[in-house]
Amino acid sequence: MAAAVVEVSGLSKAYRGRFRGVRRPALDGLDLTVEAGGRVHGFLGPNGSGKTTTLRTLLGLVRADSGEVRLFGRSVPHELPAVVPQVGALIEAPQFFRNFSGRRSLRYLSDVAGLPPTRIDEVLEIVELTDRADDLVKGYSLGMRQRLAIAAALLKQPQLLLLDEPSNGLDPAGIRDVRSLLRRLAGGGTTIVLSSHLLSEVEQVCDEVTIVAHGRTVATGPVRDVLSQATAGGGRVRARVPDAVTGQRVLTAAGLTATTDDGMLVVAGADDPAVVTKVLAEAGIYLSELTPDRVGLEEAFLLLTDDGAGGES
Repeated sequence: MAAAVVEVSGLSKAYRGRFRGVRRPALDGLDLTVEAGGRVHGFLGPNGSGKTTTLRTLLGLVRADSGEVRLFGRSVPHELPAVVPQVGALIEAPQFFRNFSGRRSLRYLSDVAGLPPTRIDEVLEIVELTDRADDLVKGYSLGMRQRLAIAAALLKQPQLLLLDEPSNGLDPAGIRDVRSLLRRLAGGGTTIVLSSHLLSEVEQVCDEVTIVAHGRTVATGPVRDVLSQATAGGGRVRARVPDAVTGQRVLTAAGLTATTDDGMLVVAGADDPAVVTKVLAEAGIYLSELTPDRVGLEEAFLLLTDDGAGGES
């Protein structure tokens, strides 16, 4: 089994509110484990669910009230200096001097960190900005600035990359570019923790996901397993019958959960699809189609979080 590069256990953090000094919990016993290796781990949750607070805690920018945080087996924040060279991050919106070129921006950051200048050309190639490296940043599109920010995070050749909403505000072409970049980085052995609200994109790029709500972890694991967990009450199937309304009534009377969608029955709670066939046939209803109903990440997300978290992000 691969070693864990991120271990968060029972993490809690409350912020003092604006009125009467009331403390509002941002994190409430959150757990997160990310194993090493070339993978993209999605970190998902509604706005205010604690995602950004968690990432900032990993970087020592926020001190938790309680819980344990470890990076590469080292305690954070006490042993953070020992692992900082292995971690790259993009947590806030990228900020660059607009009258600097992309290359000059990276050279400045490289000099401050004492890194070899040869790394600048390497990261520009990785993020596919070599052809525009000498253009001023003020002429860059939002997508190009995001890629430049990721290039800056890669200067240290990190083993772990923490990204908070890297596709936020991008058009479809920019989102596609970032998605392709993340898969290339993971293919090269980098472990990536990706916080995002773009669920369709996460479903395409992530190997695993952790879903949080109200500052707590509600699901974690490979994407396929999390989708299954969202419908843990039994498999879902779609059935086509001559009269969907009558079929729904019959299935509901048999203890199954049935709804109609575009003239078809959507049935949950049947571990064996043959049960649906049997119940309908005994009522004289014969189906012409029966197929598994795959839950997408967006629907699983809503089912698991109730779309109702609030508080700090």
